[in-house]
Order: sequence, then C-alpha cells, then structure tokens
Amino acid sequence: MVISVDGKDLATAEQGFLKNPADWNEQVAHCLAEREQLVLTDAHWEIIYFIREYYLSFKHLPNARVFTKAIQKQFGDAKGNSRYLHQLFPNGPLKYACKIAGLPKPPTCL
Repeated sequence: MVISVDGKDLATAEQGFLKNPADWNEQVAHCLAEREQLVLTDAHWEIIYFIREYYLSFKHLPNARVFTKAIQKQFGDAKGNSRYLHQLFPNGPLKYACKIAGLPKPPTCL
C-alpha cells in the first residue's frame, strides 16, 4: 500500500503502518490519523510523541500493559489508564498510537 503526503508516495504495510519510520512527520501523522477517522488533538500528540520517544530510547515497543504504566508514570493517573487511552484511540491505544507515530506494528497486536 502507498499513501501520498505532499506529493510524496510513502510505502505502508498491509495494515497501514509506515514501512520506513524515517518517512514520518506531523503531516504524515495527520494523514494516517485521517485514514483511521481520528482528528488529532493536543492529547493525541502527547501520546504520539511519548511512544516515539519510548521507541527511540528503548529500541522496542512495549506491550499494552507496560505502555499504560509508562504513560501513568510520565503523565499521572488521569492519563495513564485504559479508559483515557481508549477515548483517544478507540480501536486500540497501543496499536493506533504506534501507527500514527510512524512506528512499527507492536508485536503483541493483531
């Protein structure tokens, strides 16, 4: 699959994850979010940039439980819980945060 952003064609995997994470920027994120029928807010960006930093720091993606706990540690109980994260990413917080952040599909996600 391919998406076009600013006249540039970017390769994606079958489920829409970027094949080359280096292609990512905020315009790409908006395009990926639009494909998932999400309008990105500051709350989304907070999680998107958090998971990007996590991936760059640890060189792997967490499972959903570790993801939620890491957010809780960084941002507190109000944001580090499944209810809040599902409000932002209704189809799966970890999977869709990673997709929109231009990261690989988490190994624990179907």
